[in-house]
Amino acid sequence: MGCVQGKCCYCCSRYQKSSDGDAQELSNGGGVGNNQRYILTERSREIAPVPSHNFNLEYSVLTQRGYYPDSPDKENQDCFCIKTDIQGNPNLHFFGVFDGHGQNGTECSNFVRDRLRITLHESEIDDTMSGTTAITVLVNGDTLIVANVGDSRAVIAVKSDNRVVAEDLSIDQTPFRNDEYERVKLCGARVLTVDQVEGVTDPSIQNWGDEENDGGDPPRLWVQDGLYPGTAFSRSLGDSTAEKIGVIADPEISMVKLTPNHMFFVIASDGVFEFLSSQAVVNAVIRYTDPRDACAAITGESYRLWLEHENRTDDITIIVVHIKDLSNKLGVGATTNGTFGVNTDPVPILTGKGSADTSVSYHTLRSNLSETQPCLYTTPVERSPACVVPSPTHLGSSNT
Repeated sequence: MGCVQGKCCYCCSRYQKSSDGDAQELSNGGGVGNNQRYILTERSREIAPVPSHNFNLEYSVLTQRGYYPDSPDKENQDCFCIKTDIQGNPNLHFFGVFDGHGQNGTECSNFVRDRLRITLHESEIDDTMSGTTAITVLVNGDTLIVANVGDSRAVIAVKSDNRVVAEDLSIDQTPFRNDEYERVKLCGARVLTVDQVEGVTDPSIQNWGDEENDGGDPPRLWVQDGLYPGTAFSRSLGDSTAEKIGVIADPEISMVKLTPNHMFFVIASDGVFEFLSSQAVVNAVIRYTDPRDACAAITGESYRLWLEHENRTDDITIIVVHIKDLSNKLGVGATTNGTFGVNTDPVPILTGKGSADTSVSYHTLRSNLSETQPCLYTTPVERSPACVVPSPTHLGSSNT
């Protein structure tokens, strides 16, 4: 969801150009030609064994920069980090997605990816009105440790009878949540939608429904005497101005013990979950045996929905990790820990979160866009030519 007007803060011009993209990950993308690099970065399918419990993680990642018609050269502010065999431990693997925002969002997301243990304030990056969300999953043997700051998301697929159910491993941190709303209000934040700030609707109304069904004009955080920063999330890394009104970097942590019923997990920026529910994403992944195809199909569908309903797209990043050959000896059932539990019910309808410049018609326009019911488990298809839908600008670049 990010800040007002896409990823930029309210006081910034709409499409400020950041100074650097994710060159390191581009160089590691493999097989990305001069034309393709304007479209996406895709890694090959890779495998990370977990010998302590005799199973494998089979994964792939794809990131595509957004399409901004007023700023066609705006670079991808998403980035990702995948580290296997951490400190030489073959049972310890790390996956993370970082969704930058603001004029220096690219630098913020790259910095956090590269230096997770060092505070952003110690860098030379101007994070006054810029920052990044972070969603990470650490695989430690048969346990997933999930940390979330912001509104990117992690989801796991679980076999239940003959269906596959999506279970959220993280909860988006936004003012839609009562606990987050109360916390930022105590810190002095004004919580208003853009329409309320502009006088279109009554600012005294402090009930905006729920994020899943009423996200067209989401509540945002503002200082008492100004029209900034306008963040639609209540936690992030960076955003030093927003820190003064309660936007904190404290992660919410959960732990999940893997069982043979856990099929795969997905980590993605809100460029995916803007229009697709967690269940729709899981339903898409199970159609493919190869995680590369799943990444491409979900990115392509997300991109298509963005262009269908807005004149731009967000940056989109997704990691799909299959859990292969997990032994039945681990038993059944899952355990959770941390500040919140993992949802064990089917995921409710999620029709999108929206950006600040969408109208009330957003709600009816985007209803029923994605599959929200648990999917019957069927044999997935073999490798197929799933592809990403390029933007008009990208198509033009490819033809020159």
